[in-house]
Amino acid sequence: MNKDIERQIDQAAEEFRAMLAEQYERNERMKAEAEGNGPAGAAGAGDGGAVVIGLAPGDGIGPVIMDETKAVLGQLLAEEAAAGRVEFREITGFTIEERLAAGETVPADVLAQMQACDVMLKGPTTTPNAAMGGKNLESANVFLRKKFDLFANVRPVHIEDEGIDWTFFRENTEGEYALGSRGIRLGNGAGEGLSVDFKVTTSEGSRRIAKAAFDFARENGKKRVSIVTKANIMKKTDGDFQTIALEVAKDYPEITTDCWFVDIMAANLVNTDIRSGFEVFVLPNLYGDIITDEAAQIQGGVGTAGSANIGTDFAIFEAIHGSAPRMVEDGIAHLANPASLMTAAVMMLRHIGYTDKAARLEAAVRAADEKLGSEMTGLPGGRSCREFAEEVMAAL
Repeated sequence: MNKDIERQIDQAAEEFRAMLAEQYERNERMKAEAEGNGPAGAAGAGDGGAVVIGLAPGDGIGPVIMDETKAVLGQLLAEEAAAGRVEFREITGFTIEERLAAGETVPADVLAQMQACDVMLKGPTTTPNAAMGGKNLESANVFLRKKFDLFANVRPVHIEDEGIDWTFFRENTEGEYALGSRGIRLGNGAGEGLSVDFKVTTSEGSRRIAKAAFDFARENGKKRVSIVTKANIMKKTDGDFQTIALEVAKDYPEITTDCWFVDIMAANLVNTDIRSGFEVFVLPNLYGDIITDEAAQIQGGVGTAGSANIGTDFAIFEAIHGSAPRMVEDGIAHLANPASLMTAAVMMLRHIGYTDKAARLEAAVRAADEKLGSEMTGLPGGRSCREFAEEVMAAL
């Protein structure tokens, strides 16, 4: 082993030591804050002021689907906005170009705008890479989830004709995503030597996402929670996640709990003989990302699914898909399907206490999807984002 590699190993060991200490301290902080910890309740409820909804369009097709979703919300909440009970606030400075120019994942002035809101509705954001020039920034999604400690990523999937009503609770702040930008490479660069990335699981992080899933099941009359890991291979991280989730399950004796490996669950979701029997899922971060995209595709495509990122004090609601730069480059961004962001808006309305409005919007989006869904191809000749929004508003 040459001296340069030895030096790189010593440096990597120091960096790893610092990461271990940081994550251990984070778990200790969560333990200290555990009393009463759980997903936030209705933002703004009981404070007598307006609920401030931040709107962050994002990149690519984000501004297109946000414009139409904002129009729908403007119609649905017109009375509340006029009475000062709801305020829509545009988040500026959050485009990929502005973030690259600032050299920051989320510039400080943008973060301040977000922190002044009660909740945020967010379009997809582009994660820059080295090929784009400038600083290779961290994912804005990952940054915001960690910054606001939005530990529960909640993604519902509903297919009425098949009796499917799934709700996924994906751990949102740990796993591979927590340290994914801090991996180590030994050698002279990509393609030479050795690369190592890290995955972290804490006891408190696992416990609170499991509790969120079981609380949801109990509060919504669900009778089954499925824990999804790869505990047979990842014996420390996934093994601990599964063990802790099973410990939490003991406090919910009326709920059936089962454990599945992620590869088998991926197969289960396409097995029409058994898939309608699943109800609530709890998963570590990476598996939750993959499995929920599969579930959304079964529902009708990732363009149809929304998600909530919920913490103790803040929540961000967003489409689950990416920014689709190809559609922008091809001049067909106007053909993007806004159903995913509108579904996220449904979840946001429930979160801030407008359950009746949420039910109305949910029904309207489903009606529009039944009429136009097969034609929302995102390809030339398909129906447009504006047409979909018009159908939703007509249904409202």
